[in-house]
Amino acid sequence: MGSRARAAASRPRSVPKLLGLTLLGALLPGTGLIAGGRRRIGAFVLTLFLGLVGLGVYVGLTRRDEVLAAAVVPSRLLMTSVAIGVLALLWIVVIVASHRSLRPATGGTGGRALGAAFVGILCFAIAAPAAIGVQSVLAQRTLVQDVFQAQGESKSATRPTTVNVKDPWEDKPRVNILLLGGDDAPSREGVRTDTVIVASIDTRTGNVALISLPRNLTFMPFPADSPLHKFYPDGFGKEGLSLDGRLEWMLTAMYQNIPDAHPGILGPSDNEGADVVKQSVGEAVGLKLDYYVQVNLTSFPEIVDALGGITVNVNERVAMGGISSSHIPPKEWIEPGPSQHLDGRHALWFARGRYGADDDQRQVRQRCTIKAMVDASNPRTLVTKYKAIARAGQHLLRTDIPQELLPAFVQLALKVKSGTVSNVTLDADKLRLKHLHPDYQALRDTVEHALESDPVPSTTPSTPSTPSTTPSTPVAPKTQRPTGTTTTPPGPTQNLADACAYQPNGDQPN
Repeated sequence: MGSRARAAASRPRSVPKLLGLTLLGALLPGTGLIAGGRRRIGAFVLTLFLGLVGLGVYVGLTRRDEVLAAAVVPSRLLMTSVAIGVLALLWIVVIVASHRSLRPATGGTGGRALGAAFVGILCFAIAAPAAIGVQSVLAQRTLVQDVFQAQGESKSATRPTTVNVKDPWEDKPRVNILLLGGDDAPSREGVRTDTVIVASIDTRTGNVALISLPRNLTFMPFPADSPLHKFYPDGFGKEGLSLDGRLEWMLTAMYQNIPDAHPGILGPSDNEGADVVKQSVGEAVGLKLDYYVQVNLTSFPEIVDALGGITVNVNERVAMGGISSSHIPPKEWIEPGPSQHLDGRHALWFARGRYGADDDQRQVRQRCTIKAMVDASNPRTLVTKYKAIARAGQHLLRTDIPQELLPAFVQLALKVKSGTVSNVTLDADKLRLKHLHPDYQALRDTVEHALESDPVPSTTPSTPSTPSTTPSTPVAPKTQRPTGTTTTPPGPTQNLADACAYQPNGDQPN
């Protein structure tokens, strides 16, 4: 230390000046050391700090997508948590060292005690956010490890076996994901997939086409090369049954009943029911389904609450409970109104309320719920409520998407966030969806035409629309149309911004 530096360090300082310099040293690490006469190490610390800040700003502005992709790699998350802890510790050491280099010129027990208390507060101000950051990163790591298994550590009979991890969408214009809502509440025996939606995502633009299938479809087909085709050559169904008897032969029952009847028939699988439904739904709509995401509806309110709720337009009264067949009315209703903010409990009933409503109405509400959750997943919400979201996600999700593909799916999710979400309209009468034998060939034609067409632009000014220009996913080979059916014109797509707009219906259930 030079003579001038020693002289500067030995000059008497008032307590306010000492505290001010200590605060400055905490906000700009290194400046306190320089003021205390330790110029070389202070300059080094300050340069290092400014360099790290500059690097962080550069990465945040130019490498945001890579950072988000790294947030789903467990090894990188572990390194990030360690880095946060080490940086926080070094910051605290610099604060303490800065104060000690400034303190010798002060006298009096009171000044020293006040300075020590102030340093403690500053150290806590660094340690507390760092601890929260480490906890959030580790929560993310736990979520990734619990929900998403590595390709070699999980079993699936239906997902792609060979994938280019670096660029899985290189030769894949669309990725098709089956969304299942499984009701496995303690009061119900087995699992019923009351919600079955195919999300077909354009990997170039992020535009999404949603295809909702009624849960009461019968004679669901299987591909000709599936082992289940031998047992159900005409589809999963049975002739001559009463309406109640058909319940165990509907789409909603396949997840539970087919694995129970034919365990292990598709090969090694961590979720036989999902693989069965993937095969059958893919054949019904004419698409090769790549992956599934299964939502446990009993935990659904938890994830909505973690997001801070969702905002939807309610166009008709939605029952919260009640049994239509027994004429037992609900005790509560969600009343019509625009831009209603729903908590988890109300959001669940909005998506699945049945009393006084048909499956078509429920499917529209389910698609609007998905859109509302996408809208609610903004950066501010994810940052401020991430621990709760991660904890809820562990209870909510099952999937066969492998860990190795998560970075690519993060990149795709960013495109989806700015893309257009459309609904493939299915004409229940023309497609015979409410009949014992639906016209699945006409359903395939409808889906094929809808995916070949550009998404319908929204008429809502605030919702942008991005036309799709990529080719569609190859569809399954066409099969013989059932005798007596007619050619069905392809159905259009409808932008969900329009489908979910506030358009109240005058006829309300009661």
